Amino acid sequence: QVTLVESGGGLLQAGGSLRLSCAASGRTFSSYPMGWFRQAPGKGREFVAGISLSGRSAYNADSVKGRFTISRDNAKNTVYLQMNSLEPEDTAVYFCAARTSPASATVVFTIPLQYDYWGQGTQVTVSS
Repeated sequence: QVTLVESGGGLLQAGGSLRLSCAASGRTFSSYPMGWFRQAPGKGREFVAGISLSGRSAYNADSVKGRFTISRDNAKNTVYLQMNSLEPEDTAVYFCAARTSPASATVVFTIPLQYDYWGQGTQVTVSS
C-alpha cells in the first residue's frame, strides 16, 4: 500500500511559478516510477511529466516542455514538479501517481493505467 500526498498548489497570475510536491509513504519509493497528471474541468486526465525509478530518465508532455521539470529525491520519498511560465491553460487539478508494478530502471510511463496508486490532487489555478 502506498499513500501519496500532493502539496503546493494555489492561485496565481499567468507567467508565475509554482513547485508541487508529492510525498510518498513506504520504504521502497526508490523502486517506483512516478508521474504527474492533470485534469481540467470537463476533460480527461492528461499526462504532464514522468520520471523513472532511477531518476535518470524523465519525459514531459509537449504542452509543458521547456516550462515544467519533474525531479525526485529518493532520500525524502518525494517527487516534485517545478512549473514556470504558467498559463491559464495549465489550470487543473494536478495528481501524482506511483507505479509499484515491475519496471526497468530508466523507463518512463505516460498512461494513467500504467500507474497503481494516486494522490488526492492539488488545485492549480492560473489567471490571465
